[in-house]
Amino acid sequence: MAMIRCDFDSEALELSTSMTVVLPDGEGTEPPPVLYLLHGLTDDHTAWSRLTSVERYAAERGLAVIMPQVHRSFYANEAYGMRFWDFLSAELPETVKRFFRVSGRREDTYVAGLSMGGYGAMKWALREPERFAAAATLSGALDLAYIQEHDLRPHMRALVARVFGDRVVAGSDEDLLRLLRDAEPGRLPRLMLRCGTEDHMLAQNRRFVAACRTSGVELDSGFGPGEHVWSYWDAQLPAVIDWLLAER
Repeated sequence: MAMIRCDFDSEALELSTSMTVVLPDGEGTEPPPVLYLLHGLTDDHTAWSRLTSVERYAAERGLAVIMPQVHRSFYANEAYGMRFWDFLSAELPETVKRFFRVSGRREDTYVAGLSMGGYGAMKWALREPERFAAAATLSGALDLAYIQEHDLRPHMRALVARVFGDRVVAGSDEDLLRLLRDAEPGRLPRLMLRCGTEDHMLAQNRRFVAACRTSGVELDSGFGPGEHVWSYWDAQLPAVIDWLLAER
């Protein structure tokens, strides 16, 4: 395997940014499948590689892993900031295609993330279902409309105001529960959810499960002992990757 820090210019963000990339050794004749692995609110593109054994898990499965940096953006085009949704959904895959030998086929492309990244993974999968074979969320911040309306902590009020301005999340393309209501279940990638029962995001994850059930969207969901911590996510990651790759 190769572990690469890739610094590159982003037209969408109008600045230089970075991603961490894990690549198989290239011995196979076919380009490897690729997982876009998204970080959480307080992390950066190095978090998965520093705090889990993702490089070893990927090596054992011949998987390329792309870990981009999006700061505290909720993977959105910010009202007072930068166009992180455009960066993620349009520019990043094209940049990866130019720089690295990875598969571009839907059946070989996956997305997953934790916390804010779990939200980003589900948003990307629901808004662009034709891109992914499967998507997974770990301890996801999955009810952003609730966060916008009810999380009254000053730092969260300031963050939500910066990212969304006067835009109302509820009922918009940033609202996962609305995206589920409007989804065509047959067009969606396979979806997976895992969350610890001691996690402060537990209620949001249970609401997402209920919304999938109401909309007829299949979801492999699981809850068990665990908090909002890296030890939980690292323990879950090998099974998540195996589930994502199961139908190859």
